Amino acid sequence: MQKLEPFDLILFGGTGDLAMRKLMPALYRRVRAEQITAGSRIIAVARSNHTREGFLAEVEAKCRPHLGEGEFTPEHWQSFVALVDYLSVNATVAADFDRLAEKLKGGEDRVRVMFLSMAPNLFTATCENLSRAKIVTAKSRVVLEKPLGQDRASAEAINQLVGSIFQEKQIYRIDHYLGKETVQNLIALRFGNTLFEPLWRRGRISHVQITVGEHVGAEGRGEFYNQTGAMRDMVQNHLLQLLCILAMEPPASNDADAMRDEKLKVLHALKPITEQDVQQKTVRGQYRAGAVDGKPVPGYLQEPGVPAGSMTETFVALKAEINTWRWAGVPFYLRTGKRMQDRLAEIVVTFEDVPLHIFEPAHGTNVPNRLVIRLQPDESITLTIMTKLPGEVMSLRPVDLSLDLADTFKERPLDAYERLLMDVVKGNLTLFMRRDELDAAWRWIDPIRAGWASLDEPPKGYTAGSWGPAASSALIGRDGFEWHGET
Repeated sequence: MQKLEPFDLILFGGTGDLAMRKLMPALYRRVRAEQITAGSRIIAVARSNHTREGFLAEVEAKCRPHLGEGEFTPEHWQSFVALVDYLSVNATVAADFDRLAEKLKGGEDRVRVMFLSMAPNLFTATCENLSRAKIVTAKSRVVLEKPLGQDRASAEAINQLVGSIFQEKQIYRIDHYLGKETVQNLIALRFGNTLFEPLWRRGRISHVQITVGEHVGAEGRGEFYNQTGAMRDMVQNHLLQLLCILAMEPPASNDADAMRDEKLKVLHALKPITEQDVQQKTVRGQYRAGAVDGKPVPGYLQEPGVPAGSMTETFVALKAEINTWRWAGVPFYLRTGKRMQDRLAEIVVTFEDVPLHIFEPAHGTNVPNRLVIRLQPDESITLTIMTKLPGEVMSLRPVDLSLDLADTFKERPLDAYERLLMDVVKGNLTLFMRRDELDAAWRWIDPIRAGWASLDEPPKGYTAGSWGPAASSALIGRDGFEWHGET
């Protein structure tokens, strides 16, 4: 573990849900691990008129439930809060940034991280005010939380303004999925081993599925979510980034731009889904009242802050195709939704079946080899192979070869935000989206959304606690496949 030189982290939106649930616990853990050392400063800023003492009391009350058993100790907590300060700042009031500049005075020669955990429509005003107050230094870095814009045009406007103040190497467009330990293992699996590379292509792989299912609904964030929807919230960033890692060519090195160059090639090779294709290749849905984990939950239209008759999708399934020699003809099925039957994130790579079955299956039908990479809730890698049942008859059944990462590695894995925050301080851009990547992702997404708008049809309903609309099963079923684990 690399101990860090003292740095300053200014956390905009410091009283928000993300800050309290993810960012502050991540920073506490890095202080506890002695990676963040004395002398560093964590300055939370928000509009609320808190005193420092009042803010620290709120941090303790809201962060502790998100720490694991045994993680909290009074000694480590005191070491953490000694680094934390609070300042009331309105992102649109220039004078407030003068007070922030005064608080930061004397730290111009250290790394200075501005983490914008706020609505994207405040990014430009915040960056302009940071620049006007001369807070931006040569060692400054700005972290932009998703979603970055509402479409390609708005994302480009944000990038244009932010790019006029910060150099591209200073801009960290964060996607916390890329910081997950299992995503790191996916990269290691592909580029640290020779076993799968000869098989990682058309002719060997039948199809690929990427599923991210959530139990939660709008959860009191109806007004925000209604302006975002599942396509912008999940597909445009999380799912497309996972697809890029799965499909990209081996980079020449572990250098940040070498990795991101290869991901960009995948995005450029995605076959466009035009307005004429959306009915055949995409499904959008919206949950209705139902039950999750045995508890009744309201439908999306009954959630607080959601306007009557909202057309916002809470579920998306689509078929993606990549026009490259490696992947031509191999479909990638992406699926994500709220109020799903299970909370999970997994990648399923199904290999082509053997050309001729010479053995009888023990039960049902033969099962192709399958690689399942589970990202959450547990982190694991499972390879399904066919093996002989004991006995006289040569009869086969599928058996799973499983790697449970928690059992194999006893050390607590880094939380995604722990890894990514430390990468920002260290200046490692590998796991962050480059501007041209973001533009390419929006370029592919926008025609799909335009196609939905042209149809003028409401999202297909699905019962909360299910796997989404029946049309999702029909989407993959038309190609002779079914969703992994769907019951």
